[in-house]
Amino acid sequence: MTETIEQNATQQQDTASVSAKPRLLDQVVAAIRVRHYSRRTEQTYCGWIKHYIRWSGLRHPADMGAAEVEEFLSMLANQRNVAASTQNQALAALLFLYKQVLGIDLPWLDGITRAKKPARLPVVLSQPEVIAILAHTRGTSGLIIRLLYGCGMRLMESLRLRIKDIDFHSNIILVRGGKGDKDRVVPLPSSLVQPLREQIAARQQMHNIDLAKGMVDVELPHALARKYPNAPKEWAWQYLFAAADYSKDPRSDAVRRHHLHEKTIQRAMRAAVIAAGIHKPASCHTLRHSFATHLLENGTDIRTIQQLLGHSDVSTTMIYTHVVKRGAAGAISPLDRLPA
Repeated sequence: MTETIEQNATQQQDTASVSAKPRLLDQVVAAIRVRHYSRRTEQTYCGWIKHYIRWSGLRHPADMGAAEVEEFLSMLANQRNVAASTQNQALAALLFLYKQVLGIDLPWLDGITRAKKPARLPVVLSQPEVIAILAHTRGTSGLIIRLLYGCGMRLMESLRLRIKDIDFHSNIILVRGGKGDKDRVVPLPSSLVQPLREQIAARQQMHNIDLAKGMVDVELPHALARKYPNAPKEWAWQYLFAAADYSKDPRSDAVRRHHLHEKTIQRAMRAAVIAAGIHKPASCHTLRHSFATHLLENGTDIRTIQQLLGHSDVSTTMIYTHVVKRGAAGAISPLDRLPA
C-alpha cells in the first residue's frame, strides 16, 4: 500500500513537472527576447518554426534532426520555389531553434537544395519622379516620406525616432537601433527643419494631453525602463511620430501611445506613386535606394554612402554603382551613332 502511494506521488510530481515546462514557442520567444532581437525577428522565427512543425506532421523538433531540416529547406526551394533570402531566413530560424532553445548542434547541412539567388538591381526613382511623388504627399506621412528620401532611413527607423534624436543645433538625426541594432548619424535636411519643429510642437500638445490623463508611457529598449524608472514618462524619450490612439503592447500588455503603424506610411506612399502616374514598383524602401543612387551620381564617395546607410560591408553599397549612369548604364548605343 505504501509503495502504491509513493508511486502515485512520483507520477503526480512527474506530471506537474511536465505541465510546468514552458511550451516550445514560449521557450523560443524567451530565448529571442533575452538576446534583444527585434520584434520582427521574433515573429519571423516563430512563424518558420510553426511551419516546420506543421510540415513534419506535428512532430516535436527534438525528435527530428539534420535530415528533416534538409528535407524541409529543399522542399521550400523545389516545391514552393521560394527566393534564396526566404530559404536562408527559414534556415536561420531552425538553427536558432536547435542550438539556442533545444541545445542541439546540427551537423553541417550539405544536402540542401539551395534556392537560386538572382542578381537583382534595386528599383530607383529619378529626381523628377521623386518630386512628383512628394507633390502628392501631405501632413505627417508626407514628412516621413521626405525623411526617407532625405536621410536614407528605413521605414521603421523613421517611425521609431524619439524627440531626443533630432539635433537642430548640429543639423543631424541620430538613428538608434537600426538593422543589426546599430546606431548611426545622418544629416538633417535644411528643408525639413521647420516641418520637424512644427511636428515637435504638435507632439508636445499630445504629450500634455497624456500628462493630464496620466497616460504618459513609452516603450524603452532593452532594460532601460528598469534602470531609469522615470524615463518612460520623460519628454525626450517620447516617439516623434506617435499614433493618435492608445494601444496595448503585445509583449508587456501595457496600454500606451505607440508610434505610427508602418502600413499608414506605406499606403500613403502607394497612393502618391499612383497619383504621380509612376509605373515603377516603388515602395518606401525605394526612397532609400534613390537616396544612395542620387548621392553617388552627385559625386559622394562610396564609403560615406556606406556609413549613411549603415551597411556593415561596402560590397552591399556597391550595388548602387550598377544603376548610376556609368558603365553599362552610361554606354552609348551603336544605334545612336549611326548617321541619320
